[in-house]
Amino acid sequence: MNANQHESSGLSRTQQITLRGPAELADALPFMLGFHPTDSVVLVALHGERGRFGGRVRLGIPRSPREWASTADHLAECLVEGGSRSGTRPDGIVVFLCQDPAAGETGRRVMERLRPFAQRLRTACGALDIPVYEALCISDGLYFSYCCPDARCCPPDGTPLALSGTSVMAAAAAYAGVRLRGSLRDMEGRFKPTEGPGEEEQRTALDTTAASIVPRILEGAGGKAREEVRESTLRLAREILRRFVAAQGEESPAAPTGPATSAGPHDATGGGTASATRANTPTDVPTNARRNPVGTAESDAADDALVEAGEAAALILGLQDRVTRDRAAEWMEGWEATAALRLWRVLARRCVKPYQEHAAAPLALAGWVAWSTGDEPTARVALGLALEADPEYVFARLLHQACNEGLDPESLRSCLRAERDTRTTPEQAAVSATGQVRMRAARPQGTRQTLRKPGRRAGGAERRPTAGVRPGGPAAGKPGSGAPKSGGQRGTRSGR
Repeated sequence: MNANQHESSGLSRTQQITLRGPAELADALPFMLGFHPTDSVVLVALHGERGRFGGRVRLGIPRSPREWASTADHLAECLVEGGSRSGTRPDGIVVFLCQDPAAGETGRRVMERLRPFAQRLRTACGALDIPVYEALCISDGLYFSYCCPDARCCPPDGTPLALSGTSVMAAAAAYAGVRLRGSLRDMEGRFKPTEGPGEEEQRTALDTTAASIVPRILEGAGGKAREEVRESTLRLAREILRRFVAAQGEESPAAPTGPATSAGPHDATGGGTASATRANTPTDVPTNARRNPVGTAESDAADDALVEAGEAAALILGLQDRVTRDRAAEWMEGWEATAALRLWRVLARRCVKPYQEHAAAPLALAGWVAWSTGDEPTARVALGLALEADPEYVFARLLHQACNEGLDPESLRSCLRAERDTRTTPEQAAVSATGQVRMRAARPQGTRQTLRKPGRRAGGAERRPTAGVRPGGPAAGKPGSGAPKSGGQRGTRSGR
């Protein structure tokens, strides 16, 4: 069970607003999370006399009522323990239960069906000496209160939610430049396979490619075949990254122009004060890509059309190697990050049955890129799905924990840059040495060499750098170039 803790909208320009009553609390929930939660239970911590919003946890509502008790205990412990580790134990909690009615069901019927779950959540929080100030059910465009007995403000048949864009929270979000990413169901759908005519073709490609690639990946860490798979996988991935950018109408740069900035965690507030921030975006994405933003069903379909079934199969299986995956994680800034997120989405959608578990690698990479570029809601959705695909996938678990605890992704970006520099520096030295050997070999035999002062050529000309040698660093070369770095012994899906 993986609760998404401290989910926030990634807002950055702070302004104080006050939310009063259940209606404004219900309307504020999507802005706190960055999306409309569907089929979710959300617990939000409150701090201080004014009820400042703090950490939050979200989880899908268990289908079986027999799981409600354990789920309630788990969520309450996650929220309280998370706050205690950061030195901010909650003073109160607000509970939200969000679920659409089933066929023939009404919003009130949903509220009544979930009432025992709401009561169990209140009991679990109370057992930890944290009161639940409000518990709301949001269903069918209505909100219901489990705590307010006054039918004048909280009638039994529910109260309509505010019209979109008319509430105080919507106004504050619009002022801050914040946009909602749709519903949770929509966000998850962009990472999941869709049944269609191409599913059987993709399954066949995965079967065929697995028979060829998997035995080579299982070879020892220093094996030549395994190194060849790594290089071919990264080479193909780089080619598709540029293919995506070219489809936007421009050629891709030879290298990233600089690091992207990311927004840190911020509190959103209700009952008391709320913070709103403008999400930072990479400034070095090709301008035409910004004129034609991705993020719709149409753009996802266009991306799918740019990747053939065989190419997707080769990348999905190649990324099961830990070293290959870690090198692909270096595409985390600028135009590379924008294109890489699109590619990881495509690969996650191509993990058809029975290869669903293989989606953990591209989903974790998608979560990492989203987190690195400041899109925390998308990062949590992708990492949550990665853990659903494989609960033991260590890479996703560590990223999920770091994102939930509000850590700065820059520390991991620095490590990846250092790894890339360490790997590329020996290669550049080898290129330089090779060039000098070729120059000696091209000199006619019998030609007498003369000694010169270091850095000087005959005739007093300054020595120029050897052709083809470029300085190291993030902006030095094409993405992922260089010899592979030796990794661990495990290279299959279990080699995390």
